[in-house]
Amino acid sequence: MTVRLRTAHTADLAPGDLRAVRGLLDTAFDGGFDDDDFEHCLGGIHALVHDGTGSLAAHGSVVMRRARHRDRWLRVGYVEAVGVRRDARRTGLGGRVMTALERVIDGAYDLGALSASDSGARLYADRGWQPWTGGLHALSPNGIVHLPEEEGSTYVRPALAGPLDPGPGLLFDWRDGDVL
Repeated sequence: MTVRLRTAHTADLAPGDLRAVRGLLDTAFDGGFDDDDFEHCLGGIHALVHDGTGSLAAHGSVVMRRARHRDRWLRVGYVEAVGVRRDARRTGLGGRVMTALERVIDGAYDLGALSASDSGARLYADRGWQPWTGGLHALSPNGIVHLPEEEGSTYVRPALAGPLDPGPGLLFDWRDGDVL
């Protein structure tokens, strides 16, 4: 399959591009991709893979989040909305998307992070992403909340910050929908 990879900020995507991304993700996640999930993938850098016909075959984005580790707030390149069209799966497109996003994370963020589905975890582990073994919390409108349901599915990629001690855990900024 002949493919073309493009990276672009959300501001540089046309309305038709955004509709194509949303359509791909709705299908790739079998209806489990909602408006909050789509909102989470906006405002950063997108990696878009188009096939030889010009149709969108794969997508992922990296957006900035903040997470506190010990007494320092880190710039986190948070990976969102990685999806591959059903007929293009297992052809390396997810890896191409991740290569583009990892380049952004490694050059611009203290840390990379993502929440992996059971089916997506192998892609990230094979690329050197590490399961976060420490606690996960978020600074909610009502104070700090523990996120035990996210523990075990959150992966990190030390970038500019280098390796982190999982002992003190990570405290993420709040957002509507799934916090991580």
